[in-house]
This record gives sequence, structure tokens and C-alpha cells, in this order.
Amino acid sequence: MASDDPKIRSIGQISVRANDLARAIAFYRDKLSLPFLFQAPPAMAFFRCGDTMLLVGTPESARFDHPSSILYFLVEDIEESHRILAARGVVFDVRPHLVHEAPDFDLWLAFFGDSEGNTHALMCRKAKA
Repeated sequence: MASDDPKIRSIGQISVRANDLARAIAFYRDKLSLPFLFQAPPAMAFFRCGDTMLLVGTPESARFDHPSSILYFLVEDIEESHRILAARGVVFDVRPHLVHEAPDFDLWLAFFGDSEGNTHALMCRKAKA
């Protein structure tokens, strides 16, 4: 009997809309320190974020011209990551804060905007003692 499970296990790539590709490349490469992989014509740039590729590009049609989904960048120390990024000029809505208490960890978030009007967040799972 064939399985109905398509076996999707992870996200391979996420696309984020940019209005100004050069400005967006500078933000993701220089402010967030994501490894820049390559740029592809006509207007796409690719970054590495763990096992996921991040494509930042100008929309090829009106259908794709909208703010992106929220990307949650997993960090080990949210306070330190927040401090470094804020010093680089990344604008946060609020300081890192607790959003959920699970039995084995506390979930902390800090939302920020990118250079293109998209909202993203730092995310940290702080292990409980």
C-alpha cells in the first residue's frame, strides 16, 4: 500500500521581497551577517541561513510584490544578538521578551524590520535549569 505522506521534512528556501536589491543585500549580509552565496540575474540574491537558503529579490510581477512572511531567526543568546544588531542599526519593535513557557524551555522573541519593510524576529529557546 502506498503512503499518503509526501515526506516534507524541512524548508529548503525562503523568498523575501525587496524593493532595492543592493540595500537588501547590505542589510542581510552586513547587519545580520548571513553568508552571501551569490547573486543571479535579473534581481535575486541568495544567502545561507543554517540548512535553509534565503532568496532576497525584487518581485517579478505584482503577484509577488508584498511584504514577506515573518522569518524567525533562531539564536543562542537573544540579549547578545539583540545588542549586536541594534548597534548595527537594526530597529527593533521591543526588547527581547518571554512569549511562552514550555516544560523544558522558555521561548523569547524580539521583532525587527528589515530594509525593505518586512517584519522578522529573533527567536531563542532558553533551556530551563
